[in-house]
Amino acid sequence: MNMSWLETYFKGDRTIWLTVIILSIFSILAVYSSTGTLAYKYQSGNTEYYLFKHFFILVFGFGLMYAAHLLKYTVYSRVSKIAILVAIPLLILTLALGTNLNEASRWLTLPIVNLSFQTSDLAKLALILFVARALSKRQDTIKDFKTGFLPIMGPVVLTCMFILPANFSTAAVLFTTCVILMIIGRVEIKYIMILLGTGLVALALFIGIAKLVGYEGRIDTWEKRIETFMNDEGEGNYQSDQAKIAIAKGQLFGIGPGNSSQRNYLPHPYSDFIYAIIVEEYGLLGGALIVILYLVLFYRAIKIAQNTPRAFATFLAIGCAFSLTFQAMINMAVTVNLFPVTGQPLPMLSMGGTSIWFTSIAIGIILSVSRDLEKEEGVKKVEAVA
Repeated sequence: MNMSWLETYFKGDRTIWLTVIILSIFSILAVYSSTGTLAYKYQSGNTEYYLFKHFFILVFGFGLMYAAHLLKYTVYSRVSKIAILVAIPLLILTLALGTNLNEASRWLTLPIVNLSFQTSDLAKLALILFVARALSKRQDTIKDFKTGFLPIMGPVVLTCMFILPANFSTAAVLFTTCVILMIIGRVEIKYIMILLGTGLVALALFIGIAKLVGYEGRIDTWEKRIETFMNDEGEGNYQSDQAKIAIAKGQLFGIGPGNSSQRNYLPHPYSDFIYAIIVEEYGLLGGALIVILYLVLFYRAIKIAQNTPRAFATFLAIGCAFSLTFQAMINMAVTVNLFPVTGQPLPMLSMGGTSIWFTSIAIGIILSVSRDLEKEEGVKKVEAVA
């Protein structure tokens, strides 16, 4: 009876649904544990404030995921054209008028409702949808530079260029995702090399011009983070050192939920370094489970992409899944000091608003492709029986 109810209302890959639910449970527990210091600093010790806030953000995210999975995936082909036209001007507006924090303008504050959101989250999803659509529409001319490659390259370079000044790591993750999609989409390797060269030249020009005019912005932060990572024994390794202590304390089974002590020392233990808190409290077994969950999500998305007969659905599933998994791996690599500090949140785990919501939509889109595939397979079975 219960299974019948689930099958009626929750379509698509059940493994992905279960994976997201487990990640969300970990998220609620880890956020509640890691926000104690934040609560005493800003909410007079009311630790339940951030718990309920995060819970409602997750619930709303599930609502967005559910709505996204109900829509036929072909709808996102039409949405992509509007989304990219909205996203690029919003990125420009954010750079010019956005809320500045830590020398980075990443947020736009909506008037009247006073709600802030990261425009790069919208831009990431919009560009993945656009590239997936463009590749599927141009498969017949994809080998041609002018008609096949250039119309795709332009929005990729523009979007990443406008994200770059405030958020290098997000621009890099998005750029890499687009390159992977192009490789899968049979774009000529020489054209991809042109795109990579253009990206490197754009980055060099940005840094050079910024240095010339005396605008440091995030450049000084990037340099310090790379120097800190390269100088593992030197000063300035506070974040990675505290994360290592958390991991060492966790050992195999962890010290138990809510017992973290490193939450009082780690910067942003509820977002950038939430994985360290999870390993401290749930041990290496808990940390390994998180890695496995992301790999399962990616594996199921690849299986969906392999089984769907349509190019747009394939690019859509792979693009959304790779972006989320790649971001997760970077976050965890930073925690274990395999990568310089980036400030990338852990998808569906870190505390946040728009990050969780756009992640939820991306997963909903993967489920939409899976739902359509499931429907087609059901029809084929009925026809075979008939």
